[in-house]
Amino acid sequence: MALVSEFLGQLTLSYGGEEEPKFPTVVPARDFDPEKDATRIDNAIKTKGVDEQTVIDILTRRSTEQRREIAFEYERIAKKDLSVALKGALSGSLEALLLGLMKSTAQYDASELKASMKGLGTDEETLIEMVCSRNNEELLEIKRVYKEMFKKELDKEVAGDTSGDFAKLMLALVQTKRDEPSNVVDYEKIDEDARCLYEAGVQRKGTDVAVWISIMSQRSVPHLQKVFERYKSYSPYNMKESIRKEVKGDLEKSFLTLVECFENRQLYFANRLNEAMKSKGAKEKVVTRIMVSRCEVDLMKIRSEFKKTHKRTLYQTIAEHTKGDYQKALLSLCGGDD
Repeated sequence: MALVSEFLGQLTLSYGGEEEPKFPTVVPARDFDPEKDATRIDNAIKTKGVDEQTVIDILTRRSTEQRREIAFEYERIAKKDLSVALKGALSGSLEALLLGLMKSTAQYDASELKASMKGLGTDEETLIEMVCSRNNEELLEIKRVYKEMFKKELDKEVAGDTSGDFAKLMLALVQTKRDEPSNVVDYEKIDEDARCLYEAGVQRKGTDVAVWISIMSQRSVPHLQKVFERYKSYSPYNMKESIRKEVKGDLEKSFLTLVECFENRQLYFANRLNEAMKSKGAKEKVVTRIMVSRCEVDLMKIRSEFKKTHKRTLYQTIAEHTKGDYQKALLSLCGGDD
């Protein structure tokens, strides 16, 4: 009986308010003992040559909350910060992955955004992925945490680090002015938005990007899904084809990412994982970022989209394209083969 009530408890948590339901691959461990975990990690780090397997087994199979408790106990036992100890004991992609897990999802997203804007030049690819694929609720939390961690406003940093229409779009998204989904379907508004998108783009010479930005950054996702459907009755091209014809560079990538996420966010992540692993010298940063940031959110659903689209499982693909302890950690976060 306890099991059932626990399960129902999880469900109501997810459905409370307007939150999207969660499909995590990493859930809180049962019979959790933070002190025991902390001691095991301490011993694993002290072992000659470091016992990575133990560290991976523990940290990839505990929830954020549980990892926080382990870190607290670790500091008490070992008299030092767990993240600092991990940094000293590990290296490369495994280090990046496990250090990522020591942050909450929002802290991790905030630090990845910060890193994408640090130093000379911006890592636009990361910025686009993170800003365009997060929903309102996630972005609000990221902004709050960003300010807490870096004492700076995310929108100011984004504005200072980008330029032109790309900057305008990023800023519009970060300002989280998107409508909440409504139970009422407004067909007139859907038709009007579809026509506006067409008239601002394909129908005229040059693109009125401001119109595209305001519609795509302010309307709710279910509304936009219907707008893109309706759009086809005005335009000879679908929305993605229109974007490719009308704009280029980072702006094109951003609009395409938005449309893909509006249509099916988990499929977007699945395709991105597939691309990152297939590219020469697997883009481990991208793989790490998606696996760490989505494992307590929707990685289970990303897994099923992956299998549907790429005709093989995410688990098999990770096993084939990565190696060593990094691979073991990824497979553990993946949570099983489909």
